[in-house]
Amino acid sequence: MRGSIKVAAFLFIAAFAIFYFILPPFFATSYSRKDLVLSSVAKALTPAPMLDKPLYDKLMLMLANNPRAATSTASSTPPNAATSTVAKKYLWPADAPYPNAGALLPFNRIVAYYGNFYSKAMGVLGEYPRGEMIAKLNREVSKWNAADPSTPVIPAIQYIAVTAQGSAGDGKYRLRMPNSEIDKALDIANEMHGILILDVQVGKSTLEEELPKFASYLKLPNVHLGIDPEFSMKGGEKPGTVIGTMDATDVNYAVNFLANIVKENNLTPKIIIVHRFTQHMVTNSTKINPTQEVQVVMDMDGWGSPWHKEKAYLDTVYEYPVQFTGIKLFYKNDLRAPSTRMLTENEVLNLRPIPSYIQYQ
Repeated sequence: MRGSIKVAAFLFIAAFAIFYFILPPFFATSYSRKDLVLSSVAKALTPAPMLDKPLYDKLMLMLANNPRAATSTASSTPPNAATSTVAKKYLWPADAPYPNAGALLPFNRIVAYYGNFYSKAMGVLGEYPRGEMIAKLNREVSKWNAADPSTPVIPAIQYIAVTAQGSAGDGKYRLRMPNSEIDKALDIANEMHGILILDVQVGKSTLEEELPKFASYLKLPNVHLGIDPEFSMKGGEKPGTVIGTMDATDVNYAVNFLANIVKENNLTPKIIIVHRFTQHMVTNSTKINPTQEVQVVMDMDGWGSPWHKEKAYLDTVYEYPVQFTGIKLFYKNDLRAPSTRMLTENEVLNLRPIPSYIQYQ
């Protein structure tokens, strides 16, 4: 009798264990697999995002031809643009592949504040307290939205993540910023629902050495890149003693570096800003190759009077098309004598091509 009771008890415990501990995970696993299959099927049937190519073409032609400039007497209109030798050889819009879906340009305009938190002399990011700086950038964004309501403005924080130095340091004459400072810049960009552009001044280093240090940030969807040939000292001089230079091969390395990050992380296209205010700063620039994953902006970042800035834009940006264009506006240097004022929003919008990127320093 006792043996029967023990057997019955054993069977009861075994059945309890099977019902409560073994069967539920089995059915749960089967259910999750079914869900996974259904999810995969649904994903396969969902169309991938597509670039609106007709709209893209329309906007690119508008930037290139600039109907505002066609009816304007502004000095920024390129003289004899239709018959110049350069214009015949390199026509706007520049020859570049369509970007992948989600590209920011030409559907938006980027308005950036530039600088480094350690220095008041390098730009507005380090000159004002955080709240005041954000308020100033928001006012600039509002001005650009008012000047061109057809092009939404994206605010940007352009933080110099590698600064060229007058002292050798480890021999490379550059200083990388700590992650804590980059995190601060990223936090501001996120607060403004904007983007972060990490700017790199290599000194006597190289892009191949510097860019991988920031891969973890560049994997984020709203982090982009800027490179500054002015402080690329290929001749061995100290930064700041002569104007540096980069070649198209350097820029293409950066483009391909970003493109690989985009592909590996399934991101929307990145943007690279290339600063330029002399022809020598970027050699062989017509060999720069934008990709589906990376959009290239050539930024005229020289300072001076409105007339000098317009001429520099014509000489270094208009005559050497790559893909998109930009211009830097200096709150202080643009007012150095004999200049008495900065370019206005309308004067910038009269440039040809119309800049898609505006940077304030």
